[in-house]
Parts: sequence; structure tokens; C-alpha cells
Amino acid sequence: MKTILLIDDEADLVFMLQGILTREGYHVVTARNGEEGLAKLKEAVPHLIILDMNMPKMGGIAFYHAIANLSDGKARYPVLVLTARANLEKLFKDLCVDGFMAKPFEIDDLLKEIKTILCKRYERGGAETKRDPGKPVKVLIIENNQEVLGQMVLAFATHGYLVSGTQSGAAGIERAAQDPPDLMLIKLGLPDLSGEATASILKQMPKTMDIPLILYTPPGERPKDASIQKICEKAKVKNLVESNDPALFLEKVEVFFRNESIRSHL
Repeated sequence: MKTILLIDDEADLVFMLQGILTREGYHVVTARNGEEGLAKLKEAVPHLIILDMNMPKMGGIAFYHAIANLSDGKARYPVLVLTARANLEKLFKDLCVDGFMAKPFEIDDLLKEIKTILCKRYERGGAETKRDPGKPVKVLIIENNQEVLGQMVLAFATHGYLVSGTQSGAAGIERAAQDPPDLMLIKLGLPDLSGEATASILKQMPKTMDIPLILYTPPGERPKDASIQKICEKAKVKNLVESNDPALFLEKVEVFFRNESIRSHL
């Protein structure tokens, strides 16, 4: 039986979630704030912590940093954060979490997110989701320039892709977590979260960690003080494409899925 530590100061929500999660077969330990949560960790070792952000005495961010490793800043336990949609950008900047749910949320969505995180963490790393070759490829583009985004969306849609776009890293992460695409194109110079930070977060969350990412920057816009190697290491991608030409991205995406198809038949 997997143990879940639920930390939230909303008594009605905690009562409801404790009942639902118990019926789903989980052992649930509850705490009303971060201080109580730290005390509970002395009594139980959870497989997952569900953590609210806004609480009295000790909030979610302070609690997270209290359980984080000094070496890499990552929590010692899987963490699923509950937060208001308006706080997503701050969440992604401050914490390295396994998943998130924007309040208000559907219970079924929460249960799916819990199962995804636990599967990835404890069941042989989780099974990688295979794309159905009979369905159109889903592409998500994160580009803050509305005109460029429109051109890229049109180019991919014209070639039969199911394509969507967002203009910020936080919105892109939320979209990818709700409906994981088959591939993502992420601009390096985004106004809220940088492209490499956005990519790094996606690679850390179990629900999005297997999505292929293409990180790009328009010619001449790469930060002069950052080497391509350092950018790729932070973003956990193989290379950085210095272009915003839709035709070039179409070619790269088509080559990627052609090679994927060949590998699947070997």
C-alpha cells in the first residue's frame, strides 16, 4: 500500500481527498501546514506528498525547501503541488516538482496525476507512452511572438499536424501536462520562464519527461554570455536550433518521426 502525505489547510478539501484516496487503496497521512508536514515525516515515509502552496505558519515553498537536497535543490520525495493558476509561473521558477494541479481541479484528473507520478517513480521508471502511428502527430509550440507563432501553427497544420501554441513557458508547461503532445518546439527567449528552464521542468515531471523537445532561438538572439553546450545541458536537450523558419522545423520534425518509425520496426 502506497502512503500519501496530504498537506493542506482547507479542512473540507482534506476530508474529501482523504476519503477518496483511502477508497482508492492509499494510506493517507494529513497535515494542516508545512510545520505539521515536517513532523509527520518523522513518523512516516511517504511515496508521494500532495502539497498546497498557501498555508499558515509554513507555506508550501518553505516546506519544499526544507525537504530539498542541498546538492541539487530537488525534494527527497515525489511532490505534487496544488496551487492557483495565477501562481503557476512562480511555482515553476521556485520549485522542481513532479507534478501540479491548478485549483479548482477535477478529482479524476488528480487521481490520474497521482498514478502517473507513482508509476514513473516506483514501477521500473514507468512505461514510456508509445504514440499511435495511425493518429496525427500532436505538436505544441511555445513562442511569445504572436506573428511568428501564427506562422508556425499554420505551417504545421497545413501539413496535417494537430498543432497548438502558447506564448509563455508557464502556459506551455500547463498545456503539456494536461494534454501531452508528441513533440514540443520551445523558444529560448521567453518572457516569463526561459526556454531552457521550461524544457528542464518538462524533463523533470513524470507526465512530460518523455516528450521530445526542440529548443530554438531566432538568429542573433542567443545570449552572448551563454554557450550552446551550457544551454543544452540546462535544458536537457541535445542541441539548440538557431532559426525560426517554419519550413526548417517541419523538416526536422518529419525527420524525427521518420527515424522513430524506422526504430520501431527494427
